[in-house]
Amino acid sequence: MKTKSVFVCIDCGNESAKWSGRCPACGAWNTMKEQSIQIKKPARSIQDKRPRGEILPINEINSEDEIRFTTGMNELDRVLGGGAVRGSLVLVGGEPGIGKSTILLQICKSICADNVVLYISGEESQRQLKMRAQRLGVISDKLYTYAETNMEDILEAVTRLNPDILIIDSIQTVYMSEIDSPPGSVAQVKESTLNLMSLAKGSGITVFVVGHVNKEGMIAGPKVLEHMVDCVLYFEGDRNMTYRILRAAKNRYGSTNEIGVFEMHDNGLVEIGNPSAALLSGRPENVPGTCVACVMEGSRPLLAEIQALIAPSGFGTPRRMSAGVDYNRAMLLLAVLEKRAGFKIGMFDAYINVIGGLKLIEPAADLPCALAVASSCRDIPISPEVAAFGEIGLTGELRSVSGTAQRLAEIHRLGFKKCVIPVQNARDIKIPNGLEVLFAKNINDAIAKAI
Repeated sequence: MKTKSVFVCIDCGNESAKWSGRCPACGAWNTMKEQSIQIKKPARSIQDKRPRGEILPINEINSEDEIRFTTGMNELDRVLGGGAVRGSLVLVGGEPGIGKSTILLQICKSICADNVVLYISGEESQRQLKMRAQRLGVISDKLYTYAETNMEDILEAVTRLNPDILIIDSIQTVYMSEIDSPPGSVAQVKESTLNLMSLAKGSGITVFVVGHVNKEGMIAGPKVLEHMVDCVLYFEGDRNMTYRILRAAKNRYGSTNEIGVFEMHDNGLVEIGNPSAALLSGRPENVPGTCVACVMEGSRPLLAEIQALIAPSGFGTPRRMSAGVDYNRAMLLLAVLEKRAGFKIGMFDAYINVIGGLKLIEPAADLPCALAVASSCRDIPISPEVAAFGEIGLTGELRSVSGTAQRLAEIHRLGFKKCVIPVQNARDIKIPNGLEVLFAKNINDAIAKAI
């Protein structure tokens, strides 16, 4: 038995015999961590037992059989691309307490009607898991639990039970006895996931894996973990708030732009079928510093409220804070407003927030964000019947965005009477009856028409 010491990059998984301050593969600094590995037998011997597939021309492969199945939650099916895929490996990540284990246990209520589910709990005992299942109303004879962290024992249990769906909670607690390193280390996470991937592809079992995140918000462990799985789902939102956003960061079988919206209750996560109305509930009227934005999340238009507060600074250096909007993008918009629109924001504190814990990453949120700041600066409220979307350039011009028809339809559906959009979006659009569209060329024109 030999001991091998290697240095592994926790970002990209690159291995090196020597330590270096910067990873030679991805260029990240201070990511090379030493790992001592003791191999008693080949760690991948389990993969050698994987059944060999038949070599076929792609035209002869039968694709008529339905390989997707519904999870019982429409929002989760939307993010997965229409349902879970047989034989896929899905990684669910998020902050502690955000709802990762809850949603995986909840879907067992529906999928256990036609499938056998094996839930591997590495953090809770079977009694604790049953208490949580009773609270969520998940009771089924086809749901089996196993409190184990040894990968060899888990694979043996899968062989004995032969389930249709396997849930691992969580991958950071699973270890292989052949590797002399603690659970959660780069080597353990990498090899454990590799065996789960071989199990999913070889036997057709759908595997859901819970992954913890580090302080930067990324999946803990090597970056290669996300490359190995078929789908990576991230839970977004503040765990102290009720709304949760499920977003696909990677999906081999569907779009990565779709999101699912949930609300946390005592009995688990509840789907939000109309997220725009939920995010706008309780919106104040006739108050300066608020504007409604319409952004596209995949094929779904979503309305969100952006609030801004411009207040005199009590210190020599004004404060800048943003929540839900990229900080650098927010600072760019403040600079454009000061240079192109004449707003004196340099000596004022600026705070920008998106209500509901939603993160707006689309450039179409530029215009409503700027309008909220302008409204707060002038202390003049924007009409509650006005919404806006559009990208802002450094010269103050408004740039066109995609999905104009879907955005206008959603804005009209929720009862808004006016909408400010870039003049470039005027071509080939169908304006809903009862909705007045205000076209603007630049930021000054938009402010004059909205405020």
